[in-house]
Amino acid sequence: MTAINTDHADRAIVVGRKQDNVIVGEEIVRHRAATRWIHWGVAFTFFLGLITGMPIWTPIFRWMAGLVGGLEVARVIHPYAGAAFFIMSVLQFFHWLTDMHFSQDEKGGWKPRALLRYMRWEDEPAAEGGKYNPGQKFFFWSVTLGAIGFLVTGIVMWFPLEFPKIINELSILIHDITFICFLVAIIFHIYLGTVAEPGTFRAMTRGTVTRSWARLHHPGWLRQITGGARKP
Repeated sequence: MTAINTDHADRAIVVGRKQDNVIVGEEIVRHRAATRWIHWGVAFTFFLGLITGMPIWTPIFRWMAGLVGGLEVARVIHPYAGAAFFIMSVLQFFHWLTDMHFSQDEKGGWKPRALLRYMRWEDEPAAEGGKYNPGQKFFFWSVTLGAIGFLVTGIVMWFPLEFPKIINELSILIHDITFICFLVAIIFHIYLGTVAEPGTFRAMTRGTVTRSWARLHHPGWLRQITGGARKP
């Protein structure tokens, strides 16, 4: 049985280079290679911006500048890291947009209280829904809006002499608030993708999940792909 499962896993990884929503034995390809590369591109550029931006933000994190060669190097890298993050976020937006529309039920049922229950792993919101639940969709749209906020305020901060003083001050404030919200959201995102929901992280590394994982977290999606699954 182990050999068969291993064979299914290996086949699923190969299939996942170009396809998703494909069932291979007990494995399901959830994210094809392009999806995973875009996801990690967004993550890499965000953390590069974090490492280069926090030493500029406050001396408490000045030690981070040493990771990129010093504070002056961080000042040079940071705006380009921000621009790269925005570009990757745009790619992610168009790549995932089709699956990220809220249904009527999700619009009415997704409230802050439900979000807290989900974060504490007390509830599985809209488990009967599609490939992504309302929390994941909410995070997607938050990232998109945050990326726009970073871009607009970042341009003002990059060229401060081109804008009035009040615009510069507001941009710094909004940039900082956006970053803090982003950081908190990313921490929860990592938590939910690892400790809280075992088996989720491999969807962004190997590209696959198990049938049991899909049945627990996204039974509606499992039924969709089971009913019209493409054969690799």
